[in-house]
Amino acid sequence: MHSEHSAASQRTNQIPPRALVLLLVLTLVWGTNWPLFSLAVKEVSVWTFRSFSCLTAGLLLLAYVKLRGQSIRIERRHWPVVVLSCFLYMVIWNITSTYSAVLLPSGQASVLGFTMPLWAALFGWLFYREPLRGRMLIALAFGASGVALLMVPSFRDYADAPLGFVLGLTGGAGWALGTIVLKRGSVAVSASVLTGWQLLITALPCSIGAAWFGDWQWFVPSTQSLIVIAYITVVPILIGNVCWIAIVGLLPTQVAGLSAIAVPMVAMVSGALMHGEPLGLTQWLAMACTALALGLLLVKRSGASH
Repeated sequence: MHSEHSAASQRTNQIPPRALVLLLVLTLVWGTNWPLFSLAVKEVSVWTFRSFSCLTAGLLLLAYVKLRGQSIRIERRHWPVVVLSCFLYMVIWNITSTYSAVLLPSGQASVLGFTMPLWAALFGWLFYREPLRGRMLIALAFGASGVALLMVPSFRDYADAPLGFVLGLTGGAGWALGTIVLKRGSVAVSASVLTGWQLLITALPCSIGAAWFGDWQWFVPSTQSLIVIAYITVVPILIGNVCWIAIVGLLPTQVAGLSAIAVPMVAMVSGALMHGEPLGLTQWLAMACTALALGLLLVKRSGASH
């Protein structure tokens, strides 16, 4: 019995190589995406941008799956989990994160959204009695310290745009709950099929919002806007979400959540390069805390390989 428990614990502590590759791609794709939000919605509404990008990405992804000769069918018994997790993660996240990035500097908005690992640990402990101990607890502490370091100097921006602050945290909490629901639902389909359908589901309320709150006059956006929207649609939304859902399938919820905490590091540097956003001692200290959290998470225990 003890040996079975040790084997299970060892598997939990080890990060599959594929997950590391996906994590690297996700960090670069999502991290460089944040400074582009304000450019994407410069000429069109948040709702129009999200409805177009989610619908297009979903159709492209499912078409790709079909062209490979694979089924895009999801069994009826899985649909409640697919829809609920989609609403909590993709619908809430896509709207709140975009508005937050418009109302606040993109790097700070990304930090609020990526409080997700803290919410995931809290919700997992509250609702499912998932234990928080040892290496994971220390990693979470470093991750929380990094978030706090980035939030404290930004309180003036939050005071000027309290809605951006609330929306950023709401996006992180929704993402965490949606991930937990999806992980525990064990939907038996590929990451590409699941992502494709969830993007199409997300496009529906976003399209309704676009019709109600969005752009009332037909016009063709500038070339720059079209390029930015096309890039976000194909790379961060399509490729990024496939990577994320694959990571969720490979790792425990708390580990998957904490692994994504590197994204704000890239977002802060990208925001500084593209928009001249702050990148001083506080931001570098926060990144150091994040790096320590990831190091604790991703480096195997010394005895894990024995």
